Amino acid sequence: DARVRGWFLLDSYLPTFFLTGAYLLCIWLGNKFMKNRPAFSLRPHLIVYNLGITLLSFYMLIELILATWEGGYNLQCQNLHSAGEADIRVAKVLWWYYFSKVIEFMDTIFFVLRKKNSQITFLHVYHHATMFNIWWCVLNWIPCGQSFFGPTLNSFIHVLMYSYYGLSVIPSMRKYLWWKKYLTQAQLIQFLLTIVHTLSAAVKPCGFPFGCLMFQSSYMATLVILFINFYIKTYRKTPSRTAVKETPVTTEIKNGFHKDYFAAANGLQNNKKAQ
Repeated sequence: DARVRGWFLLDSYLPTFFLTGAYLLCIWLGNKFMKNRPAFSLRPHLIVYNLGITLLSFYMLIELILATWEGGYNLQCQNLHSAGEADIRVAKVLWWYYFSKVIEFMDTIFFVLRKKNSQITFLHVYHHATMFNIWWCVLNWIPCGQSFFGPTLNSFIHVLMYSYYGLSVIPSMRKYLWWKKYLTQAQLIQFLLTIVHTLSAAVKPCGFPFGCLMFQSSYMATLVILFINFYIKTYRKTPSRTAVKETPVTTEIKNGFHKDYFAAANGLQNNKKAQ
């Protein structure tokens, strides 16, 4: 698209390709580097990082709503050229959305440095690596019009998600973070809504490229499948029979009490003495 020619990182695919390769290499080398080293805490860094992504997501959300409202965007189907300056305004926000995907590579790098390897799943890496590359294509060929809907929803979800991540780093706030399950549900809903919105332009066309609509719907379908799998594994776990039947072995008994009782009691007593 001639309107985005000369914009940072867009004229050549090579920077996007090499940044993605560097991201994957950092995961592999980082895990090797951290294997025999203690995990980093990084609490101040995580608070600043998550706050920054939250604010960027909030900016993109508000700017996309205002730009599409100003341009009189059609929610059912919007082409690439009819809104004039509003299309340029949308494209500028979507460039930030594309660029935010390379910033979000730091999600995984922080997991590596904190040795949270259980969080580095196929879904996590697949989503981060592919989104950055897909949005390079979007910005070069379809940088406005129907492309606005997914980022608008995703920016809203990211305001909630990175707020959650930021608060979870603060120990005193963790007791208030009961809504992780509902955050995953909201992510699933956003993917389904994006598919419906994308296909609506295929059912009743307005000039937006049909092939792009089919690709976006297919990609979103892969995310729905992977997120449903994640949701089932994370929130639908049932304790095994062996786990239910298994009772803790308490071998060290003194005067009818387990040793842990005395450890706790001594801790309380020592605290009282210290006071």
